[in-house]
Amino acid sequence: MTDGIPAAPGTEGWFHDGPESFTLLASRCTSCGSLSFPPRRISGCPDPDCEGLDSEPAPLSTSGTLWSYTDARYAPPLPYPRPPGAEFVPYTLAAVELAAEQMVILGQVAPDVPTDALRVGAAMELVPGTLTSSEGVAERVWNWRPSSTSTPAAPAATPPAASEGATR
Repeated sequence: MTDGIPAAPGTEGWFHDGPESFTLLASRCTSCGSLSFPPRRISGCPDPDCEGLDSEPAPLSTSGTLWSYTDARYAPPLPYPRPPGAEFVPYTLAAVELAAEQMVILGQVAPDVPTDALRVGAAMELVPGTLTSSEGVAERVWNWRPSSTSTPAAPAATPPAASEGATR
């Protein structure tokens, strides 16, 4: 990592944090091109119709369209990482559709973005994020935020759960 913040445990190899860019890394089947995120740690293609065994890292798009989001206003139970004595801070989760890859990637919304600033169909961009472990150690993750360089996309199809009020 360029800033010295290590990847959160279990996410090693899921992203590249270089001096020029921050990108998520999928694994791409070398036989058929199928993508898998998070990257597969075992051999074999995620496509059941493909017999390929090998994969290679593949950077994903760094922008997409907000497909759905929800705010988490309750403190998750242990083993949710939180430094001792730290108060729970609500956070927002986003499902962002990457058009080029035709896949949806989940991640937290950057903590400085209020939930009411989000709209389904809005253009989003990937940015580095930081979590603090229960030991108080900063750990690298990814966040989504409304795009600063493009206009919002046309609204995406509303997922069934959104019409039931489960998500926004």
